[in-house]
Amino acid sequence: MLIKTYGAAVQGIDAIIVTIEVASDKGVSFSLVGMADTAVRESHERVVSAMTQCGFSWPRRRIVVNLSPADVRKEGAAYDLPIAIGILAATEQIRCSHTLESYMIMGELSLDGSVLPIRGALPMAIKARELGFKGMIVPKANVSEAAVVNNLDVYGVSSLSEVLDFFTGKSSLAPTVVNTRQEFTRSSGIFDCDFSEVKGQKPVKRAFEVACAGGHNILLVGPPGSGKSMMAKRLPTILPPLTLSEALETTKIHSVAGRLKSGSRLMTSRPYRSPHHTISPVALVGGGSNPVPGEISLAHNGVLFMDEFPEFSRQVLEVMRQPLEDRHITISRAKYTIDYPTGFMLVASMNPCPCGYYNHPTKECTCSPGAVQKYLNRISGPLLDRIDLQVEIFPVPFDSLIDKNPAETSADIRDRVIRARLLQDHRFSLERHIHCNAQMTHRLLSVHTTLDGECTRLLRDTMTRLDMSARAYDRILKVARTIADLDYATREHFDPTDTKSISEAASSPILSDHLYEALAYRSLDRGSWGKTSGL
Repeated sequence: MLIKTYGAAVQGIDAIIVTIEVASDKGVSFSLVGMADTAVRESHERVVSAMTQCGFSWPRRRIVVNLSPADVRKEGAAYDLPIAIGILAATEQIRCSHTLESYMIMGELSLDGSVLPIRGALPMAIKARELGFKGMIVPKANVSEAAVVNNLDVYGVSSLSEVLDFFTGKSSLAPTVVNTRQEFTRSSGIFDCDFSEVKGQKPVKRAFEVACAGGHNILLVGPPGSGKSMMAKRLPTILPPLTLSEALETTKIHSVAGRLKSGSRLMTSRPYRSPHHTISPVALVGGGSNPVPGEISLAHNGVLFMDEFPEFSRQVLEVMRQPLEDRHITISRAKYTIDYPTGFMLVASMNPCPCGYYNHPTKECTCSPGAVQKYLNRISGPLLDRIDLQVEIFPVPFDSLIDKNPAETSADIRDRVIRARLLQDHRFSLERHIHCNAQMTHRLLSVHTTLDGECTRLLRDTMTRLDMSARAYDRILKVARTIADLDYATREHFDPTDTKSISEAASSPILSDHLYEALAYRSLDRGSWGKTSGL
């Protein structure tokens, strides 16, 4: 007898259907084919023990299990459950009242028959709905995650016996229902920190506001204890809230990586990743023998914070150049090629020199001549060009530390950021993959960043004097466009509910004041920066 059950395999952040074919014939043997890795091939021992614990016996028959398509590598122990169901049905130890072909089944079996959690339940559920499956059976720990997919009955099970009773009609299972939009609305915007806790540092807060309004990368340069890490941790509190599609995409990535906690549903806050500077290139960009998303993909639609930026290895820093530009990364190895999204906002921080006190207002730098420039040179010019805002940060004065007056809250800053994003949503409404100013292509840049004669002269003089690159030119214009958006979106006559008002503000010109501020955010491009240390 031939029985088919259905599961899925994850490739990148998407899933493909896998048909588990089980054939029973005369003889006594067991074969598992279909490009299975070690964990899948070991399923025999787990399935035998689980069946025994549930009161069934391993059949004295010739059993052949084929995982189709045979040219796609199958990894992990999530095929245990569909294999066990297929073997029991093929050897007529169970008679199914529910049609097996109507359900996708995934789960790892323990030796006692319990069902253990798996990775990638969300993309599998999305694929099941696309292919028209009636329902999906997953471990109970993954049911909330998979149930965010609408128009699909998702059942959570804790043991093989539950699944067998369901298919034989001895008991029923209730599908888990998650109101995706209600869950998304209820949980979004909840943070455990706020910018009101940051004393002083108004220029840096302004730089963060500009960065979030346009999705720009930012580098903070300042001495120890000046508040770099503290402000970076609060950056997600002023970013625009995730859209529903962004939340689904972000949850898919974390599901594939196995980073969702048991019982997790939809991610409603933008991710914040902060890898240590000892991280390897593979851990940063993804891949490995069993490919998983790296830190730059886990930070997709959110923030990647890299503290002590020059301390990261040169190889780690250089592999970020292409993902920063293209917002995705293709990882090619001998056995696979996968594509991961990398639409993150880079926030980096560094000391200005090895001792940390170059340009400090009260402490003397003890570095030798040229040490500051040598320290800065650990970050290559091409990588530095890809960072839109380069900001110097100084220690907070004592009077600001003891100031009891309430500082501006994250909600206030976030409101201005959202207003600026409204203009960008209107501006790029016809562009499929462009959502903010930082993502503008060269074609869009020439359309939306026209300069008058004064601004052109200012930019020409600055670029000539500082010998800036063409990429730096593009970044300056993008930042200037964002500053202009913030200006027009926060004026009194601007109405965020009126389409005409949004359209007029979105097409407003870049003024010289906007360009001056954008140029001020290129601290490390100044020819004299870091060349006077040790004097």
